[in-house]
Amino acid sequence: MSPSDFLDKLMGRTSGYDARIRPNFKGPPVNVTCNIFINSFGSVTETTMDYRVNVFLRQQWNDPRLAYREYPDDSLDLDPSMLDSIWKPDLFFANEKGANFHEVTTDNKLLRIFKNGNVLYSIRLTLILSCPMDLKNFPMDIQTCTMQLESFGYTMNDLIFEWLEEQEAVQVAEGLTLPQFILRDEKDLGYCTKYYNTGKFTCIEVKFHLERQMGYYLIQMYIPSLLIVILSWVSFWINMDAAPARVGLGITTVLTMTTQSAGSRASLPKVSYVKAIDIWMAVCLLFVFAALLEYAAVNFVSRQHKEFMRLRRRQRRQRMGLSSGTASLESLRQLSGWHGSEHTYATLSSSREEELVRESRFYLRGYGLGHCLQPKDGAGEGPGIYSPPTASMLLREGESLRRRYIDRAKRIDTISRAVFPFTFLVFNIFYWVVYKVLRSEDIHSVP
Repeated sequence: MSPSDFLDKLMGRTSGYDARIRPNFKGPPVNVTCNIFINSFGSVTETTMDYRVNVFLRQQWNDPRLAYREYPDDSLDLDPSMLDSIWKPDLFFANEKGANFHEVTTDNKLLRIFKNGNVLYSIRLTLILSCPMDLKNFPMDIQTCTMQLESFGYTMNDLIFEWLEEQEAVQVAEGLTLPQFILRDEKDLGYCTKYYNTGKFTCIEVKFHLERQMGYYLIQMYIPSLLIVILSWVSFWINMDAAPARVGLGITTVLTMTTQSAGSRASLPKVSYVKAIDIWMAVCLLFVFAALLEYAAVNFVSRQHKEFMRLRRRQRRQRMGLSSGTASLESLRQLSGWHGSEHTYATLSSSREEELVRESRFYLRGYGLGHCLQPKDGAGEGPGIYSPPTASMLLREGESLRRRYIDRAKRIDTISRAVFPFTFLVFNIFYWVVYKVLRSEDIHSVP
């Protein structure tokens, strides 16, 4: 028998083979054994939550109608065009978002028939598969991406998918590398039988565990943001009188940190939960903003002596006006002989002085300087004439107040030089212990 005659007989042109009818029709279901060879794995995209993979999909089943004894070879490799002449399982990828065949330089398909009727069908595919991701630990996360192979039209009464032996069910090309991930060796094989209102359909799945490498994020996000925070601390060593320098440095670091934070979210989906990178960026932004507010506090404290001296000058003017008014009333009383108003005059002058003292104490008690205005050695008591302080006394008093407030402002800078780095160091220890040790152990313990 010539090869062409044998193929004609094999394909049913003389024996009545019908490719529309499954093997063992009205009998036991057809068992289809599957295995895949991963040729390339990559393009894991967080925004669309999918990944791209190039595979060789291999299916094996037994079709007794294709068994032969006339031909001496144990197996026959047939042209892919013969695929339309035989029955094939209706396998599809349940989580597939896009796929295409390969036809360069010819159809990348293989059809092999064995002597006992076993059929091997292999095809090369490029798939874009859905991969729901949990990004709470991003960029220190481990993602689990699945590939589900399911029957579209045949229920489990007619067709059942199974994996080949576990060691050979999923094979990976040697030297396969991913840009940001490490494809872990362990791959979970399982069944995902689907129940629809049209029946129960066979389904098998494999889970790939992808461990993210954070070297890129260290270089592009963590280290630059760390340096920006450290740069904001430089203002603590700049003279408080250099307002343009300190304000400019503070605003620059805040804006740079804001841009850095926005860049870290550009390649991520708009999820509703907080990610690890979000916590880092938020804390860094908080530190640089706090450094800017620290200078505002320093500047405010250093200028308080001017407010205090302004209040003292206004108080002196009021006391001098009261003293002049007292002297005028005394002269008028002596000239007119009006002795009956002594009690009224003393009451008015005393009440006016007490009102001024109470006003000054109330205003300055918030600054802790109310005691400075308390009368000493009977000063301010009674209707005596007020004697203004000399210029040297005013200069000494102003210089003393100025030095006191400037020392307080400098003390804020001195404290900030230690508090800011120490607090940021504590945050770093807590952050990296939680995400690199504790949560990493929890993730690795999940099967």
